[in-house]
Amino acid sequence: MNLIPWKNRPVGTDQGEVSPLAALRGEMDRLFDAFAREPLAGIEWPFASSGRWAPAVDVTEDDKSLTIRAEVPGIGPEDLDVTVSGNQLVLSGEKKESIEKTEGDFCQSERRFGSFRRTVPLPEAVDPEKVIAEYANGVLTIKLEKSPVSVAKRIEVKTK
Repeated sequence: MNLIPWKNRPVGTDQGEVSPLAALRGEMDRLFDAFAREPLAGIEWPFASSGRWAPAVDVTEDDKSLTIRAEVPGIGPEDLDVTVSGNQLVLSGEKKESIEKTEGDFCQSERRFGSFRRTVPLPEAVDPEKVIAEYANGVLTIKLEKSPVSVAKRIEVKTK
């Protein structure tokens, strides 16, 4: 009698034949197990397995500009750094929060510290001289104007 780990035990007949549904489930289990061990490379997740935090971003685009909004609650504008380099926007910052309460014989002290770095690939070339970054209510809004070379221009087709 062979011992088969419970997780990999074929479901179906006693002869070891595996039903297509059981095979699919096994493949899905294998995929999720692999993902839990090593997330997809190159994709930045808001909460990585390392426990590091990165802000959620929204990117919108029109003919002449890009707008990027990043949620950075608890981080002041003085603790944020915005850099445009080539076709990448790099957001970084540091959160420093400290709470201390003393009431009679009770003392509560909490501190939260951490930094983040998030790289946002830009779909078009932008003019680094025409970047505006604004901060309000925990949301960083960055407006980037596309460079004149990358702005689409409609060409009229003439007939002879």
